[in-house]
Amino acid sequence: MSDNNQLKYYIETWGCQMNEEDSEKLSGMLKRIGYTKTEVIEEAGIIIYNTCCVRENAENKVFGNLGQLKGMKRKNPDLIIAICGCMMQQEGMADKILNKFPYVNIIFGTHNSYKFPEYLNRVRTEGVQVKEIFNKETEIVEGVPIDRKSDVKAFVTIMYGCNNFCTYCVVPYVRGRERSRKSDDIVNEIKELIATGYKEITLLGQNVNSYGKGLEEDIDFAKLLRKINEIDGLERIRFMTSHPKDLNKDVVMAIKECDKLCEQVHLPVQSGSNRILKKMNRHYTREDYLELVKMIKEEIPEVTLTTDLIVGFPGETEEDFIDTLNLVKEVGYSSAFTFIYSRRNNTPADMMPNQISDEDKHHRFNRLIDAVNESVIKGNKGYENKVVEVLVEGLSKNDETKFTGRTRNGRLVNFTGKGIKAGDLVNVKITRAQPFSLIGEAL
Repeated sequence: MSDNNQLKYYIETWGCQMNEEDSEKLSGMLKRIGYTKTEVIEEAGIIIYNTCCVRENAENKVFGNLGQLKGMKRKNPDLIIAICGCMMQQEGMADKILNKFPYVNIIFGTHNSYKFPEYLNRVRTEGVQVKEIFNKETEIVEGVPIDRKSDVKAFVTIMYGCNNFCTYCVVPYVRGRERSRKSDDIVNEIKELIATGYKEITLLGQNVNSYGKGLEEDIDFAKLLRKINEIDGLERIRFMTSHPKDLNKDVVMAIKECDKLCEQVHLPVQSGSNRILKKMNRHYTREDYLELVKMIKEEIPEVTLTTDLIVGFPGETEEDFIDTLNLVKEVGYSSAFTFIYSRRNNTPADMMPNQISDEDKHHRFNRLIDAVNESVIKGNKGYENKVVEVLVEGLSKNDETKFTGRTRNGRLVNFTGKGIKAGDLVNVKITRAQPFSLIGEAL
């Protein structure tokens, strides 16, 4: 491998938007010290796997990919392999990986990713193997460079961690307790992004509605939204994820009254059954959720709602599942992240009786997908012959004769037009609704 290739790095990311932003920070740190990103793994002198442990399938992918690197490491002993992310925070996981894949050079967790350049330097100069995982969350480290994927829209994390302890979820164990960034640090980051041409910001947190707790300043999530809305040059603000038990009227009114806040709310319900919601430790009922949806729709008529759904939770009956299907039909989601329940070690749900068979899980999952798709298609149909504002993201990946972007309420639009560039706000007339996108012409 040439010296030039030794300065190339490859990152593969599994998991949520928080993991994606973590990878952008790793990329930013590497670029700052002279490395270049490659999308071709064989060209890389450094390979980084940023892992997720929310579902078993994500872990299996990591093991499979690590196994495939053995031959690359044999051909190039100088190749540096690094593993990080949520999966590494699980007790005993790092040692398990080192025992099975001893050619891995660096292992670190979610709380100390900012130290990656230091670990890399130690491997390069001392020839050591580095394993460092902080078991507890640290103070928030500001000023970490970020190499963002898009030039138009960006993720900005406003808080880290989670205090909810849903019985199926490992996030509180691997991401730590809730910690909020100071609002001035958030605003300054967004202003820097706007100054370099960004138009849309998505605020991230495991539960954004908990923002502000523990800070000395008098601020909560609704106040933060209003503060960000005052930033000159910013066109659109989105956020995720909201926990239904914490989303209040103040946040809904901020969306309604702030011109830059998009009319889109991601509101994970997980199940439509009160019995299952209680077993999940979600702290709301089906009725609470539907009342919240009603209030949101009344205050923001153009809103679209998206959600997360889990099928096959321990003890879920056909009746429980039907409750979920009926809720999907009643709410009318514009999209949904749908998951088959995956057992996670050391979570309460893993030890619950009446685990559902894979056959029943997959059968219910397919029925759920059909119900969600029916809702999405019905919602898209309502946009035919309407004019919508689209933030242009670039050329469509599937058809480079068209541009692509999203409406304020998050619907994907592919459209024709002339003299258009990424970052433009364009009025588009919708000529045809497809199952998962809208087709139109720029006016």
